[in-house]
Amino acid sequence: MNTSVLKLHATTCCAPQASALRAAQLVLQRDLTLAYRRRGQIIQPLVFFVLITTLFPFAVSPELARLREIAPAALWIGALLASLLALEFLFRDDAQDGTLEQYVLSGQSLTWLLFAKTVTHWLLTGLPLTLVTPLAAFSLGVAYPAMPAIGAAVAIGTAALSLLGAISAGLTLGVRRGGVLLTLLTLPLSLPILIFGARAAELAIKGASVAAPLYLLGAFAVLGVTLAPLAAAAAVRISLE
Repeated sequence: MNTSVLKLHATTCCAPQASALRAAQLVLQRDLTLAYRRRGQIIQPLVFFVLITTLFPFAVSPELARLREIAPAALWIGALLASLLALEFLFRDDAQDGTLEQYVLSGQSLTWLLFAKTVTHWLLTGLPLTLVTPLAAFSLGVAYPAMPAIGAAVAIGTAALSLLGAISAGLTLGVRRGGVLLTLLTLPLSLPILIFGARAAELAIKGASVAAPLYLLGAFAVLGVTLAPLAAAAAVRISLE
């Protein structure tokens, strides 16, 4: 960790006078700086998503009509699994080096600090998945007019997945080899996001209105922003005790 990152970390943990929003901004900057040094963790979920979606034509059929039928399921299963792949690193490294304990003792709002870490997770996972979705959709025979709606659904859905995953990551923080347990906790809860996201992709491919599933995905995201940081903060405190 370089000097600038150390200063950001020290300011976040040791400056009670800083506002909660400023502290969250410092955590966001720190995590983005550290992620830049660990680019493999960023690329891994993205490569995983691309491999899943591009292998479907080889496993099913190269016929475009057939590929369009399975495209919603392929895109969303790939996005869900790729997002889960990166969740294990959300709090793990900070818990191992004592950073999370410093956050708890800093006097700053743990809710805001963990929300900043969740936003970082989406920026490093959900946003790249959204940007690469048109390429994956094209490999599955999806026409260009459907891609903006599919991209919007993936952006909103992955944001909801990151918020939901933050709770599970906090609950499994103190569990040795908690990656499997994290997946088992998150997958059942993420089924509504998977269903409505795939439905939005299906409607977009057919040229129909995607407003209803997008609104439902947005509702999940808003609910996650409202409740997930509070639940994640409580889970992290319990895990650190």
